[in-house]
Amino acid sequence: MTEETSRGGPVGDSDPDKRIPEEGIPPRGKWANKMEFIFSMAGEIIGLGNVWRFPYLCFKNGGGVFFIPYFVFLFFCGIPVFFLETSLGQYTSEGGVTAWRKICPMFEGLGIASQVIVTYLNIYYIVVLAWGIFYLYNSFKSPLPWSSCDNPWNTNLCHSSISKFANPHLFQPDSNWSFLNNITAPDYFTENYTYMNETDIFSISTSPEEEFWIHRVLRMSDGMSMTNMHWDLALCLLAAWVICYFCIFKGIKSTGKVVYVTATLPYLLLILIFFRGVTLPGAADGLKYYLIPDFEKIADPNVWRDAGTQVLFSYAVCQGVLTSLGSYNKYNNNCYRDCLGLCLLNSATSIFAGFAVFSVLGFMAHELGLSMYDVASSGPGLAFIAYPKALSLLPGSTFWAVLFFLMILFLGLDSQFVCVESLATAITDMFPRQLRRPCARELLVLGIAVVCFLLGLPMVTEGGIVLFTLMDTYGASGITLLIIACFETIVIAWVYGVDRFLDNIEDMIGYRPFPVIKYCWLFVTPLICGLTMLYNLSDTYPFMVYDYMPGKWSSVVGSLLIITPLICIPAFIVISLCKNSQNMTTPSADLRQAKPHKPILTLCKYVIFKARPQPNRRTDEANEKMMMEEPSRV
Repeated sequence: MTEETSRGGPVGDSDPDKRIPEEGIPPRGKWANKMEFIFSMAGEIIGLGNVWRFPYLCFKNGGGVFFIPYFVFLFFCGIPVFFLETSLGQYTSEGGVTAWRKICPMFEGLGIASQVIVTYLNIYYIVVLAWGIFYLYNSFKSPLPWSSCDNPWNTNLCHSSISKFANPHLFQPDSNWSFLNNITAPDYFTENYTYMNETDIFSISTSPEEEFWIHRVLRMSDGMSMTNMHWDLALCLLAAWVICYFCIFKGIKSTGKVVYVTATLPYLLLILIFFRGVTLPGAADGLKYYLIPDFEKIADPNVWRDAGTQVLFSYAVCQGVLTSLGSYNKYNNNCYRDCLGLCLLNSATSIFAGFAVFSVLGFMAHELGLSMYDVASSGPGLAFIAYPKALSLLPGSTFWAVLFFLMILFLGLDSQFVCVESLATAITDMFPRQLRRPCARELLVLGIAVVCFLLGLPMVTEGGIVLFTLMDTYGASGITLLIIACFETIVIAWVYGVDRFLDNIEDMIGYRPFPVIKYCWLFVTPLICGLTMLYNLSDTYPFMVYDYMPGKWSSVVGSLLIITPLICIPAFIVISLCKNSQNMTTPSADLRQAKPHKPILTLCKYVIFKARPQPNRRTDEANEKMMMEEPSRV
């Protein structure tokens, strides 16, 4: 028995896993086993960003040298915040809002802010799945509709390429190319055609993949109207929501089973694409651009900014998702080991995905005689233009296209439904008496799905890509995430008390985490996040979507998307000040404190903040019953 327990014993629930809920409130569920938690977490943090963002950032920011700032941010920001949020959920057994309410009531706004961000994600992220479903449907057609210029949506500037690797018979001395009529000279240079060489014509032409994306999928108009709905995309969006709903409508009972498939199948597909990619001609050149370091880039602050935002996005921090998933763990689950393993898996997946992506892009550059700078792209441009073009050059292109878009669908699907699960968990924990009743959760998830579907419909209009890019740029923006990360670490380290929180973790897992984590929460993480945020604020650039620059309304909407979650933090501080100024920083009496007499914050053996007295436990009937049962468990 420790000195602290001998001087009074732990305070709070003696067995948090057997906590008796208030009368009339059904008990909260738990994961059936650890693997459900691991797969759910992996499904959330390993998503489209690992495939379409990280490899491009390595290429753009100096190849292998990008790993230096990336791992600096990972070890000093990503892992500390990832572990903080997961352990907070496991310790409190509460969702993203009520966990902060119990730890420090005045900062409940942090939880609300994270739920605003996850609501943004629920609205716009699933549009990517709608695009993926649309491409998957078209992948079963032969030839692939984006591989030729013979379609109604193609323009006179369209020019398709013939792969020597996929069509060697066309590159024999006696080959007949008379069937090719894809290069059509537009009126404005027909008369000067004899003075233009082939390179000049190709430089003003567009690829069929690009025209399929712009003229068939997005169907952008000159005025970017948001009233003309694309009903085929709307049906794809509806299909994505129907799939998402039936994956999670039963809560963790269904989510925990579905993730066995959605979290593992993308790895199988990625491995298949990787082995196909590295065996293609030109793959070595693509990998060279991906990995060879350019050490001059290390001094560029934009490289460090890109590394920081990539870590925050990839690890799904500051969105309340990790807290919600962790809250379904048993109290004594070793979340520290789980978090380290998941972080290692996430970064390893990002690096591995780079090999799969750049081997195929290297093949495409080799086949088309282009530079890697001409074929490399990020985001939707990689998933829906560059990669489909590369796959169309392969033998059996239909098979590889189906595999690729299945991978895109599954990578996005588990991230999407875990975000919806997180929002449903947070709302349910805020109103447990009403929402833990039979059928209440199904109706709640249905309500979330319907509202987010309706709010997402404007993104499948002629100007929908503008709204999508606005939400992607400003909704879950680096600025917002960095500010929330600063607040989270400061609240846990300086307000609640980092030593008290480490004692809570030790009580859960049986030992204290590596000591560096304490000083990351105290100093390093908020400092790095703060400096990166200031640089983001100072580095402004015009908002543009495919050479279209929206009016001033886009700046107003972007500012509102950033301000809306952040305003929740000071708003709830004011509310707490008005409602209960005496206990603004006092944690809930329900929380177990194994060492209540220890100082809550020490530095170099000096006591900064002494132990604070615990509030009296509520005297309702449920708590009295729980206290009466405690001696029987000894």
